[in-house]
Amino acid sequence: MSRYCVEISALYKTFKETNVLAIDNLNLNIPRGQIVGLIGADAAGKTTLLRLISGLLLPDSGEIRTLGLSPDRDKDLLNTKIGYMPQKFGLYEDLSIIDNLNFYADLKDIPRDFDKMLAFADLKRFETRPAGKLSGGMKQKLGLICALAGNPELILLDEPSVGVDPISRRELLKMVRETITDNTSVVWSTAYMDEAHGFDTVIVIDKGRVVYQGNPYELAPNTQEFEEKVIELMGGYKQEESPVAKNYAAPENIPDYTVEALDLVKKYGDFYAVKNNTFHIKKGEIFGLLGPNGAGKSTSFKMMCGLAKPTAGTARIMGTDIVEHPSRARARLGYMAQKFSLYQNLSVRQNLDFFAGAYGLRGNEAREAAARMVRVFNFEKYLDVNSGDLPLGYKQRLSLACALMHNPAVLFLDEPTSGVDVITRREFWNHITALAKKGVTILVTTHFMDEAEFCDRISLFYKGETIATGTPAELKKKAGAATMEDTFINLILSSEEK
Repeated sequence: MSRYCVEISALYKTFKETNVLAIDNLNLNIPRGQIVGLIGADAAGKTTLLRLISGLLLPDSGEIRTLGLSPDRDKDLLNTKIGYMPQKFGLYEDLSIIDNLNFYADLKDIPRDFDKMLAFADLKRFETRPAGKLSGGMKQKLGLICALAGNPELILLDEPSVGVDPISRRELLKMVRETITDNTSVVWSTAYMDEAHGFDTVIVIDKGRVVYQGNPYELAPNTQEFEEKVIELMGGYKQEESPVAKNYAAPENIPDYTVEALDLVKKYGDFYAVKNNTFHIKKGEIFGLLGPNGAGKSTSFKMMCGLAKPTAGTARIMGTDIVEHPSRARARLGYMAQKFSLYQNLSVRQNLDFFAGAYGLRGNEAREAAARMVRVFNFEKYLDVNSGDLPLGYKQRLSLACALMHNPAVLFLDEPTSGVDVITRREFWNHITALAKKGVTILVTTHFMDEAEFCDRISLFYKGETIATGTPAELKKKAGAATMEDTFINLILSSEEK
C-alpha cells in the first residue's frame, strides 16, 4: 500500500466556457492517515482539485491516483471508499435530519447507524427538525455526518466550516478527529487561517499550483504570522485607497442615531429567536453583531431591514420606522444577505443591471454604477457567467457590489466575508473601514474573530439576547482574554454557566 492517499502528476484542467486554467501542471502527493488542510485564494483551484480527486471532474491531461485507483476508470469502486462534502451541501430542506441521513445511507448502501455522531454533534435532540430550519452550523454538522458515515478511507471536505462560529468550528474538527480511524485520510479545504494549526499538514494552492506543503508550525508558529506567510505565498497584499469609498457620495441629513433597535422581539410559537434586543448606532460607526450560529443575529438583521416583522419592538433606519414606512427606510439602506441571494440564473452583468434598476438608478447613472462595480471588484472576465456558477469569493463580491450601487447611508452586511480567502477579506475590510470614514453606518456580522477588531463597538449575542456590548478592548477586558476568539468563547461559556 502506498503511503499516499492521493498521487498527482502534471495535472491540467481548463474550463472552456470561461477559458480559466484552474489547475496548472500540478504535482502533489497527499499523505495517508492525516488530516490535511487545503488553503488558497478564491478561484485558486481548491474545489476543482477536490472534484478531480473524487472523479466528479476529469482532467485535460495528467495522472491522478486516488487510493491507488483511477478516478475515471475505477469510479464506481472509488465511490464506495470516499466520503465527500461539497461546498454547497445538498440537503432536502423539507426532510428532517434523520430522514436526510437515512436517505443518504440508502443512497450509499451503508448502515443507518447515526446515533453516536448525532449525539456528538448535539443534533440528537433535533433529529425530527426539518433541515431547512437548521442554523448554518447545524447544517454543516449534518453534512459532515453524511461525509463521515460508513467509515470511508478518504474524506474530502470542501469548506465544511464556512459560515460557522469559532466554537462550532472547533467542534467540527474535534468531531472528525474523534470519529475517524488511524488509517483514514482527510482533505479539508478552508478559508479560516485559525484552523491551520489543527491540521497535520497544510497545502497552500495558488493559481492552480502548490506553493507550500508541510507542517503548519514550520510555516509559522501562530495564526497571525501564518496568515501573513500565506499572503506572501499568494503574491502579497498592498492596501490602497478603496475605489468604492473614493467615488462614494457622503450621506447627508443624518440624525444622531442612524440605526436603532428598541426592545426588538421575534417569536416563533414559544421559541424566542430574538428577545428584547436594543442598540443605537451613530453615523460612521462600524457596529458588529457576534454570536454562535442560531444566536439570532440574522433574524435581527431581517427585522432591521424589513424582511421579517418584529413580534414586538421598533426598528428605525435614519429615524424612519421600518415597519410603518418600509420603502422610505430601505431607500437609505444597502443589504448583503448571509446566504447568496442574487439571481443565480442571471449573469454578473444582468444582476448588476437589475439591482441598479431596483435601487432606482436609471440611464447613464445606472450604467456608470454597474461599470464602477465591474472595475472595483474585477468582474471583467466573469461578466457573462451566471452568478450561480461563480467561485464563492466572487459571489460575495457580487453581493456586496449590488448592495453598494445606490450609495446607501446605512449598510447591513451579514457575514460578508464568509468563506472567502484572506486576501479578499482584507480587500472587503479596506472598503468597509473606508466607507465608515466617509460617514456610512455599518452593521456587520462575522465569524472571523480578527475582523471583530475592526468594529468600533460589538454586541455579543447568545440565545437571542445580548450578553455583552462594548469596544473590542472593553470586551477582552471583561472576558480576561488576549484575543477576540478567546473573548468570544469565554463570554459564551460564562453566559451558559449562568
